Order: sequence, then C-alpha cells, then structure tokens
Amino acid sequence: MKILDLWNEAAAGLLARPVRSALTALGTVLGIATLVITLGTAATAGNQIVGRFDELTATSVTVDVPGDDRPLVGWDDVREVTRLRGVTSAAAVAEAKESANISVRANELVDPSRMTELTLTVVASSPGLPEAVKGRMLQGRYFDAGHLARGDRVVVLGERAAQLLGVTRLDRAPAVFIGTHAYTVIGVLGDLRREKSLGSAVLLPPTIGQRFGLREVTRVLINTSIGAADLIAKQAPLALSPSNAAMLQVTAPQSPTRARDGVENDVNALFLILGLVSLVVGAVGIANVTLVTVMERVTEIGLRRALGAARRHVAAQFLLESSLTGLTGGVVGASVGVVAIVVICAVKQWTPVLDVRLAVAAPIAGALVGLLAGLYPALRAARMEPVDALR
Repeated sequence: MKILDLWNEAAAGLLARPVRSALTALGTVLGIATLVITLGTAATAGNQIVGRFDELTATSVTVDVPGDDRPLVGWDDVREVTRLRGVTSAAAVAEAKESANISVRANELVDPSRMTELTLTVVASSPGLPEAVKGRMLQGRYFDAGHLARGDRVVVLGERAAQLLGVTRLDRAPAVFIGTHAYTVIGVLGDLRREKSLGSAVLLPPTIGQRFGLREVTRVLINTSIGAADLIAKQAPLALSPSNAAMLQVTAPQSPTRARDGVENDVNALFLILGLVSLVVGAVGIANVTLVTVMERVTEIGLRRALGAARRHVAAQFLLESSLTGLTGGVVGASVGVVAIVVICAVKQWTPVLDVRLAVAAPIAGALVGLLAGLYPALRAARMEPVDALR
C-alpha cells in the first residue's frame, strides 16, 4: 500500500464524519492550548517581573569598611571604583557614633514658631553622593572637589533636616551652627531612593568632617548597570583596597535572572498539571472515538482484508487517522494558545515572551498523543479475520 493511498484513505475516513472528527480533536485542542498558554504566560510573567524588578535593589552594591588602626579605604579610592566597567556612580560615606547626635542650630535667634536647635546626625561624604543615593538637589548644589581643596566651611542639608531647621531659601546664603562654628548651607538634597536616613542628616565635606571624628570611610555606596552587580561586588574590594580586600564586607543584590527563573518555575509547577490533565482527557477521547469508529467499520475492514490488505495496512490506516486528529488538535491548540498569550499581554500591557520551540513542538505533541491514543483501536482492527468481519 503506497503512502499516498494510505494518506488519502485516512483523510477520507476523517472527512466522512467531520463533526465527530472536530469534537474528537477538541480535547487535544484544549490540552495543547492550555499547555501553550501556561508555559507562555509563565515565561512572560517571569520576564515582566524582571522588567519591573526594583532597579534600585538590583543595582545597589554596598561595601562596609570595618574600623581599624589604619584607614583601609581612602577618600580618593572611590575614583578607582568608578573606573570599573558597569559602575554608574559611587560615593564614600563616613559615619561615627560621636557624630550621630550633634547639636545643630539654624541661627542665634529664638523663634517660638519653630525649632531652631536640633540634634541631628552629621555625615561626611565624597562629592558624588547625590548620584550614589539616587537623589537630586532640590536647591543649590552639592560640594565638589573645589570646596574640598579650599577647605570651605559649607554643608548640604537633607530635605527633612532643612524643613526642621526652617531653611527654605538659599539665595541669602543661610548658615547653620554645628557646635560653635557656622557653616554655609549651599544645597538641599532630597528625593532619596537609597539611604533615605540621610534625608535627616547634615552632610559635610571630608575636610570638615574630621572635626567631628569623621576621618575614615565607613561605607562605599556603588550603583551599577543591571546585571553587573555580581561582578562589581567581586571587583570593588580589590579596587578600593587591594591589600585589604578580604577585610571589606560587600552586600550585593540577588540576580534578577534567578528571580525570573524562580517565578517561571513556580507558575509552571502550579499550572502545568492542568494542561497535562486536559491532554490526557483529549487522548482518552481520541481513543474512545477511534475504537467506536473501528466497530462501525467492521465490514469495511473485512472487505479490505479480503481484497488483500495486510494487518499492517489496516493498523497503519487507523493509526494515521488518529495521528491526523491529534495533529489537527495540536495545530489549532497551539494557535489558540499563542493568540491567547498575545491578548493577555495586550490587556496587561506586557511584552509577550514565547519560545518558538514550544509553538513548533505543540503540533508534534498533539500528533504523538493521537498516535498513542489510536494504538489499541488500530491493533484491534488489525487482528480481525476477514471472514468474521464480513459475517
């Protein structure tokens, strides 16, 4: 029996009862569509979570410098970190217990309407702090290398500290008194996305901070490009202090790729079983209908055997019919699944992510399900004797 003849006979058998064939393929359509939607939605959701992953957390690296008899990291060492590929900004910060509660006054006048003397935290930092804490200057400017070189007595207030001290304008060069010395306020730093506690602090240049015990760098704040945090976490200690890199403690975020893979695996584990159950139901439907078809076509089978058809020819015909049913269900199910994923992403305004291999494998899986489902009916049809079938 030629392959073309076998194909024509199988197609004729399916088209003889198109409604029954369509209903038989419906189970496979539902199973394949459920699998495609589940896997596609899992991949899309994982990618969407990475897209909306907290960029601040994913790109923030902190290097803690322990106290030692000699400084492990100098103020100028931060420049070495900024040279690393993947670093977008970095700044050094110095904090000390004795500078956590220092009396700060806005002026020498007594104003009953507001507090003019507060206990605030005084922090020394390098000039790149606004970028390192993901903030912006609400007023004025941040001190730079020129202020450090001249030893200017200037400060920058955090947004909350400026509000408490009543510093609302900088056009008249207001000053704050830290202890008995006056310092000119040149800027107000706010909208901090990182190290929000600095919003209530008084920020000093390192040259001024030495007067308050802020001589040594205690932390280095580093921002990286997405995906570079792990690498920078390994390189930063060597760049800051090559001879004492092992003593520096680095805090790096978890890789967004791991989060995406974890979400995708969780969604797959929850819903993949649903698609498999639907696929099993479709396979049972194909097997049942194919078996009924064999019983209805006993006379046809007997006539074919009497005319010289071998057992393998009869078995191949019914196997091909069930495989075509599964293949049709797989193609339709894969198409429905892809369209459903696109619609879901359009409604949610997501970027659809679908593995091309999944769309190609779905019809093949449908054909395989149909083949396995038609195996028993085909073998039963092949075992019929011509005389018994015709009788």
